[in-house]
Amino acid sequence: MAVGKEPMYVDQENGEIQKNFDDDGREKRTGTLLTASAHIITAVIGSGVLSLAWAIAQLGWVAGPAVLMAFSFITYFTSTLLVDCYRSPGPIDGKRNYTYMDVVRSHLGGVKVQLCGLAQYANLVGVTVGYTITASISMVAVKKSNCYHKEGHDSPCSISNYPFMIVFAIIQIILSQIPNFHKLSWLSILAAVMSFAYSTIGLGLSIAKVAGHGPHHVRTSLTGVEVGVDVSGTEKIWRTFQAIGDIAFAYAYSTVLIEIQDTLRSHPPESKVMKKASGVGVSTTTLFYVMCGCLGYAAFGNDAPGNFLTGFGFYEPFWLIDFANVCIAIHLVGAYQVFCQPIFGFVELRCSQKWPESKFITAEYSIRVPCLGSYPLNFFRLTWRTAYVIVTAVLAMIFPFFNDFLGLIGAASFYPLTVYFPIEMHIAQAKIPKYSFRWTWLKILSWACLVISLVAAAGSIQGLASDVKTYKPFKTQ
Repeated sequence: MAVGKEPMYVDQENGEIQKNFDDDGREKRTGTLLTASAHIITAVIGSGVLSLAWAIAQLGWVAGPAVLMAFSFITYFTSTLLVDCYRSPGPIDGKRNYTYMDVVRSHLGGVKVQLCGLAQYANLVGVTVGYTITASISMVAVKKSNCYHKEGHDSPCSISNYPFMIVFAIIQIILSQIPNFHKLSWLSILAAVMSFAYSTIGLGLSIAKVAGHGPHHVRTSLTGVEVGVDVSGTEKIWRTFQAIGDIAFAYAYSTVLIEIQDTLRSHPPESKVMKKASGVGVSTTTLFYVMCGCLGYAAFGNDAPGNFLTGFGFYEPFWLIDFANVCIAIHLVGAYQVFCQPIFGFVELRCSQKWPESKFITAEYSIRVPCLGSYPLNFFRLTWRTAYVIVTAVLAMIFPFFNDFLGLIGAASFYPLTVYFPIEMHIAQAKIPKYSFRWTWLKILSWACLVISLVAAAGSIQGLASDVKTYKPFKTQ
C-alpha cells in the first residue's frame, strides 16, 4: 500500500474497487481524532467526577491527588496497549477486531474470551443502571431548588426520584433506536460539551466558596477525615477503600475503547489516532478531576458530600446550580448511549447469526422520519432495546445507592478490563520472554492493581451493606 493513499476495498467477485467501503468490506468509517476524543471524554467524565471531592476527603491532600494521578497514568498506559490489539497480528496491517471479546479471542483465546465478555457486559449494564440513578438525582436537584426558591427554605420539598428515572428511560428508549456506534458522534460531542460545562460550574462555585469564607473555614488535613473526630477507625478504612473504587470508576472507558476505535477512518492508522485521542481524553479529564477533587475538598473539607454539586445547597445562585444539574442530565443521556451500544451490538449480532432466516430479527424497513430523512426500522432492535432500557430503569429504582454503587462498578471492572487483559495481550502480541525485565514489571503492575481492585470492592460492598439496613424501597427522598 502506498504511503499517503487511502486503502480501498476490492470486491472479490468482480475485482471492482469499492471506494465507499473499508478494507474489511464494511461501510467506510468516518471517525476522526475529534470524534474519538469526544467519545472518550463522554465515557470518562461522567458521574464519577461528582464524587471526587468526597474521595479526596477520605484520602487527604497527599494520597488523594497521588491516587488520581496514578490511575490516570495506569489508564493511559494500558489503553495504549489495548489500542495496538485492535488489529491482529500487527497493529497496522492486521485483521480488524470489532469488539473487546474479539480482541481477546485473537490474542489469548480459550476461557479468557468468556471471562472478558462477562466482565465487560456486566460492567456496561452496571454503568447504565448507575447513570439512570445519577441522572434522576440531578433532575430531582433541579426540582428541589425551584421548590425551595418558590415555597421558601423551610419547605420540606420531598420529591421522589422515580418519576425522573421514568422520564430518563423514555428518552433512552427513543435514542436507543440509533442503529450503531458510528451514528453517535453528534450525541457524544454534545455530551462532552455538557461535561465541561458542569465541571466548570463546580470549579467556579468551589473557588467562590473558598474565596468568600477564607482558607480556614473548613477542616482539611494531609490524611483526610480524622479518626475519632469525623469517623471511627473501621469507617476510615472502609471509606478509604471505597474512595479508591470511586477514583477507579472515574477513569473507566476500556469497556468501550475498541468500539470507539472501530469508528475511525483507516488512514492515518487507527492505532496512531486512537493513542492521540486517549492522550487528549485522559489528560483533559485528569486536569478536570484534580481541579474538581481538590477544589471541592478545599470548599467542603472533611464534610465533602458524595455529589459535590449538591453540597452548594439548593438556594442561591439556584439558577446556576440548576443549569449545572441540567448539564449533568444531558451528559448522562449521551454517556448512557456510549456504554449501551456495545451491548446492543453484541446481542443483535449473536441473534442474527443464530436465526439468520428470521425476518423479525434481520429484516429492515425504510421509513421516512420528518426532518431526519430515511430510518432503517428493525422490529427486533426496537423490541429488545426498549426492553433493555426498561430493565435498567427498574434496577435503578430498586437499587438507588450512589457512591457505593459507583465504587463497586469501578472496582469490579478496573482490574480485568483496564489492566489484566491489555497487559496479557501485549505480552502475547509482542512475544515478551517470560521472566524478562519487561515481563516482570508488567506482572508486578498487574498484581498491584488486582490488590487495589479487591480492597476497593470490599469497601464498596461494606458501604452497600450499610445502606441496605436503612433502605426502604420506593420511598420519597
